[in-house]
Amino acid sequence: MQKFPLSKINFLSSLFIHIPEFRLFQQNLFKFHKDPTTKTMAGQGEKPLRKIAAAFEPLADAAAIPSSAMEVGAFSEACAHVSVLFGCLGIAFKFAEMDYVAKVNDLVEASKSISTLNNMIESDIQKSSVRQAGSHTRNLLRVKRGLDMVKLLFEQIIQSEGNSLKEAASKAYAQVFAPHHGWAIRKAVGAGMYALPSKSQLLKKLNEDEASAKIQMQSYIRSSGPVIKYVEDLFNSRELGLDW
Repeated sequence: MQKFPLSKINFLSSLFIHIPEFRLFQQNLFKFHKDPTTKTMAGQGEKPLRKIAAAFEPLADAAAIPSSAMEVGAFSEACAHVSVLFGCLGIAFKFAEMDYVAKVNDLVEASKSISTLNNMIESDIQKSSVRQAGSHTRNLLRVKRGLDMVKLLFEQIIQSEGNSLKEAASKAYAQVFAPHHGWAIRKAVGAGMYALPSKSQLLKKLNEDEASAKIQMQSYIRSSGPVIKYVEDLFNSRELGLDW
C-alpha cells in the first residue's frame, strides 16, 4: 500500500464526517462487519477472482438467448462474489463496498418471492415505486453500476503498466460512480485513492499471480459485458433511463 500522508488522512476524515451518507454508513459499520453473511475479503487459499469469473459465464450464456428471462437468484448470487473485490480496495471504495453489498442482499431477498429480473422490474412499475429509495429496481441499477465499475477497473489494470492501481481505479471511478456522487464524496474518494493497495498487494489478497489474475479478469470482462447490457436493455426497453 502506498504511504498515506497525514494531511490526506485529516482531509479525508473531515470530508467523510460531514457527509450524511457516510454518517449513516458509520452507524452500521460495526453491524456490517459482524454480519456472518457479509464476506468482503478473500480467505486463505481461496481464489475469489476465479469464482467471480465462473459465476458470470452462465449468466452471459443466458443473456445471449433472445427473449431469455434471467433469474434474480442466479444474478444476485453471481453479484455477491464481486463483494470480495470491493473489500480488497480499501477506504477509497468503502462507500461502494457497503452500498453494493446492501443492494445485492436486497436482490437476494427479492429472489425468494420473485423469479426473474423482468418480473421484478414490472412489479415495481405496477406499484409506481421504480425510483423510490429501497426499491428492487433502483437497487438493481446500483448493482449494475458496481459490475460495470469492476469491468472497467479490470480493463484498466490489464492495460496499465507498473505497480500502482491509482490511475486505473481513478479512471474507472470517474466513468461509473463519479457522475452520481456529490462533490464531497468525489473529493473523499479522490483522497482515498492514495490508500489503495498496490497491484501486487491486491493480487496477493486475491491469492493470484499476475498471469493467472489476467486470465480471470479477461474472463470476467467477456462474460460481464453481455450481462450488463442485458440489465441496461431491461431499463431502456421500458424507457426508465440509467442516469438516476
